[in-house]
Amino acid sequence: MAKASRTRPASIQDARTRLRTARAYLEVADLVLAEEERSEMPGVAAALAVLAGIAASDAICASRLHLVHRGDDHRAASDLLQSATPDGKTLAVTLARLIDLKDQAHYGVNLVSAATARRACQWATRLTARAREECER
Repeated sequence: MAKASRTRPASIQDARTRLRTARAYLEVADLVLAEEERSEMPGVAAALAVLAGIAASDAICASRLHLVHRGDDHRAASDLLQSATPDGKTLAVTLARLIDLKDQAHYGVNLVSAATARRACQWATRLTARAREECER
């Protein structure tokens, strides 16, 4: 049996709040990634990038659909994002890449490489830039 999609209503104010949150996660991820002396820092930066991507996705969906995903199944958030904008499929693929990294970055015992963390930050930056565009429409 498929899980029911869980959403809640969201306003443009909610979208702007989630955008500010995404930007904050990215700002801290960049600071953490610059800390090259500690091997755990790329994983922390990647974890923050995942959170930034999720927040940016929420901002886009809140702005366009007046809904945000709620629940533990972040794949469903990707599905919701796909339906939010004409370029939603591309945005959803980007979010899915971040979600694929979530377990390793948040819970993994293997270290995330600096290169992987930089890619995650780039993906989150793309989503955050689109969220900004949507919030300014």
